[in-house]
Amino acid sequence: MERQQYTERCSELFAVGGYAAVRTTAEAGLEECGPDPVLFRWLGQAHAAEDEDDHDAEAEAAYRQGLALAPDDLGLLVSYLELCLRADAFAYPGRSNRAVPLQARIEELAPPGSRERERVDAATGWAGRGYWDDVKSSALQGQAEQEAVADQSVLVTEALRQAARGEFGEGFGEDLHAAELAAAVELLQGPRNAPLRLLLAHRVAAYVLTFVLSFGLNKTLVWSGVVDFSLWGWLFWIPVLAAEAKLRQAKRLGRERVIARIQQRHEETSAA
Repeated sequence: MERQQYTERCSELFAVGGYAAVRTTAEAGLEECGPDPVLFRWLGQAHAAEDEDDHDAEAEAAYRQGLALAPDDLGLLVSYLELCLRADAFAYPGRSNRAVPLQARIEELAPPGSRERERVDAATGWAGRGYWDDVKSSALQGQAEQEAVADQSVLVTEALRQAARGEFGEGFGEDLHAAELAAAVELLQGPRNAPLRLLLAHRVAAYVLTFVLSFGLNKTLVWSGVVDFSLWGWLFWIPVLAAEAKLRQAKRLGRERVIARIQQRHEETSAA
């Protein structure tokens, strides 16, 4: 198989979050086709996406191997810069300090307005944030995640109603969104999941009622003198958290299924 086919496969798998599969594919390509800067970049990005110390070290090794072959490869330079800017300056001073020469080299090679320059600006802007910028960013990210969960709840509820009428199709192909929805319908079927389905169907009301019950029980226990400090009210949150855990599980399961289907297609193409 040619290098281009391996890089296309890496791109497909990376797009659906199949980082382990990307690493396997990139390593297979390097073994079959020999050292290649693009495959080293995919290998590095698939490690960096895990955002763990061991993976970061592997990502740096891959980027350095790629740059040894192609010192001016902008894709490698920008990816390596992003990794270095993210590094903890106290724990990994060497990696963090390499950001300066990398950025200077990219600015020499990449014309203003290019995609690489945009990635550099985004990465340096993120790295230069202050404490309050981090707080604001975390708050916005949390809000976005809650909105995404709310949207998913609405879609899952509608899919469950369609499934009850026999109108929901289970075929999702390689569509990640459809696969996540199908997995949610599968995981929430059955009588024992009826309370979770009800909570998802009325998510806002469930949150409000749960807060009122939780706060009310804690205050009642304290004011009555039964306890000096109460956490018993937090038990009311268990069903709500269980419902959202089902949605997260469905997202993981859907992603795993799509990755498996893509890999199966790759295997069939190779065997043909």
